Amino acid sequence: MASSCGDILVKEIDKRASGQAFEVILGAPAPDAKGEFPLSPPKKKDLSLEEIQRKLEAAEERRKSHEAEVLKHLAEKREHEKEVQRKAMEENNNFSKIAEEKLNQKMEANKENKEALQAAMSEKFKEKEHNDNSHPRCSITHAEQVEQLLQVSERVRFETLLALAN
Repeated sequence: MASSCGDILVKEIDKRASGQAFEVILGAPAPDAKGEFPLSPPKKKDLSLEEIQRKLEAAEERRKSHEAEVLKHLAEKREHEKEVQRKAMEENNNFSKIAEEKLNQKMEANKENKEALQAAMSEKFKEKEHNDNSHPRCSITHAEQVEQLLQVSERVRFETLLALAN
C-alpha cells in the first residue's frame, strides 16, 4: 500500500506480528527554500582600538565583580563556620556543666548514704557492745567487731566508687 500526500510518498515495506515498517520518500525542495548553509561563520568586522579597550575594561569589571562575589561568599562561609563553632563550644560547656552538677549530686547522695550507713553501723555496734557487756559469755571480741566494721566500711566505699563510675 502506498499513499501520497503532496511531496511525501509513504510505502509500506513489511508487515509483521511485532509491528509495521514504512518507507517515507520526500519530494523535491520548494523553490523558495534556502539552498545550503555556509560552513564557516560570517566574517566579523574589524574592531577599533576604542572598542577593544572598552571590551577589555568590561571584562576587567566582570572579573572584579566575580572576584568580589567570591570573596563575599567566602566571608559568609567563614562567618557561618565561626557561628557553628561558637554554638558547638556553648553546647559542650553546657553539657560539661550539667554533667558536673549530676556528678556532684551523685557524690553528695553517696556521701549522705555512707554517713547514714556509718551512723547506723555505729549505733548497731553500740547496741551490740551494750548487749555484749550484759552477757559475759558472748563469743565475739571487740577486735572482731572492729574488723567487721572495717569490712562494712570498705564495702560501702567500693559501692560508692561503683556508683560514681556509673
